[in-house]
Parts: sequence; structure tokens; C-alpha cells
Amino acid sequence: MSRVIMYNGFERFWHWALAVLILILLLSGFNIHGTYQIFNFEQAVNIHIVASWLLMGLLVFVIFWHMTTGEWKQYIPSSTNKLIAMMKFYAIDIFMGGGHPHHKTRKEKLNPMQRMAYLSLHIVITPVIWFSGLLYLFYPYWDNIGIGSWSLGIIALIHTAAAFALIAFLIVHLYLALTTSEEPLGYLKAMITGYEKE
Repeated sequence: MSRVIMYNGFERFWHWALAVLILILLLSGFNIHGTYQIFNFEQAVNIHIVASWLLMGLLVFVIFWHMTTGEWKQYIPSSTNKLIAMMKFYAIDIFMGGGHPHHKTRKEKLNPMQRMAYLSLHIVITPVIWFSGLLYLFYPYWDNIGIGSWSLGIIALIHTAAAFALIAFLIVHLYLALTTSEEPLGYLKAMITGYEKE
């Protein structure tokens, strides 16, 4: 196996920028909800709004990059047989010393379970967070666009539920990234240096 550049510079940049912005949004969001107090309410709201706009701007570039490079294909689910093999690997084989059923390459970085997880992140969790967040942000204008009868409390609950779904995704993502590589912290190193075995 040779070491190849698995993640180019922009890929690593947007991954880490996304991670930092999401952590800022989670910290400021739960501060706004009163879970703890790092900032006062007004500071937390302002930080949350600025980080949201920065994240949306970053995502415009990330979507453009995915579309122009063809990397969007990485998220398309693969065969059911491979998915079942990956589920068996994560549930049983990983603890029994069984071999990994997916061979990672530059063209096929994500295994079938990762494809499903990232696809759900991109087409379910992220849109719900953005739509509910924008509705929340533009609450003073609801009457102008004909949705004045909607419930702000329900929108807030939807936004918070999507944030919890994102936290669950992050916990699983970090756990697997830190524990399933052949070498200690191998996936973390790969996302820092770009290099990984193929």
C-alpha cells in the first residue's frame, strides 16, 4: 500500500472550517437556550448569527467545489450487499478482528454506511437546520411573507431537534474517525496532512 493524497488542501480547509463553525454554533446556540452561560444573551445571539452566515457562505463554496470536481458522487449510496457487510463489520467484526469490507481509494473514500450518513446529513439535517434557523432569524418579517400564524416555539423546537441530530452525527463521526483506523488516529492525521494509505 502506498501513501497518497486522499484529501486535497481545499477539502481539508472546508472540513476544519466547517467543524470550527459548527462548534461555535452549538456553543452559542445552547448558550442562547440557557443551558450554560459563557456569553451574555446578546453576545451569544450575535455570535450565532455571524457564525451562521459564515457557514452558509462556506457551504456555497463547498457545494460549488463538489459539483465542479465530481466529488458529490462520493455521497451516492452503493449496493445493499456492501451496506450489510459494513453494518456487520461495525456491529461484530470490528470487535472480533474481522477484516474491513471496504477498501478506501481516492475515488471511493466513503464506505456504504458513511455514504448513507453523509447523505442524510446533507439532505435532511442540514436543510432542516438552515430552514428553521432562517425562519427564526427573520421572525419579524413573517407577516410580510404570509406565515405570521406559524408558531415560533415550534420552529425553535425543530431547530433544536436538528441541532441534537447534528450532535449525534458528530459524536459518531468523531468516535469512528478516532478509533477505526489501522494506525492510531490515522484518519485524524489524514485530515490534517491529506495523506493516507490506498
